[in-house]
Amino acid sequence: MPMGPGKYDDECTRLREATDADTVILVVINGSKGGGFSVQTIDPNFDMKLPSVLEAVARQIRDSAPPLSGQ
Repeated sequence: MPMGPGKYDDECTRLREATDADTVILVVINGSKGGGFSVQTIDPNFDMKLPSVLEAVARQIRDSAPPLSGQ
């Protein structure tokens, strides 16, 4: 995971502070600065947890989605 400032870090920081969250993951598609993502966290070890978190989110999306026709 890239470290250091990214193009959407300011927005991600505002979201984390506004929601009083420990961690925020922001994914932007076709945004004003192009696509990208930012992660803001107070957990120094979160970079090791991020793949599992994203896999769990993907699993929840798949499980809640209606079946595709023909499958």
